Amino acid sequence: MSDARSPAAEYLRFLAWSVGVGAALVVLGYAPTKRLGGEDALPAMIAGCVIGVLASAAGAVPVALGRRPGARTAPLQGMLASMVARLAAVLVLGLAVGLAGWFEARPLLLWIGLGYMAQLALDVWYVVRGV
Repeated sequence: MSDARSPAAEYLRFLAWSVGVGAALVVLGYAPTKRLGGEDALPAMIAGCVIGVLASAAGAVPVALGRRPGARTAPLQGMLASMVARLAAVLVLGLAVGLAGWFEARPLLLWIGLGYMAQLALDVWYVVRGV
């Protein structure tokens, strides 16, 4: 991370990348999801990718807070808090949306997992970049 960018600017840049990864995942998964799951699986795909983006955004908050000038947390604590926040966000959002019954369960679970894995690479890049 360069000294010219503030932690808030880096976080906003990360969010833009996260949304881009989520959108790319939707574009790449549209045809296979429609073919294998039908029209009803498409909203579940989008919801799963949105959950991945939201969890990634929540997981990056501890890292961004740890990069502020004068932050008291060690980088290792920020990374651990980031992993816990991201996993908790995925579990809470996934359970809430899954139990609500708004989407088909199988495509939703599949796309939550795929969205989580796609965002994981970006999250690791964001964490390692600042250490």
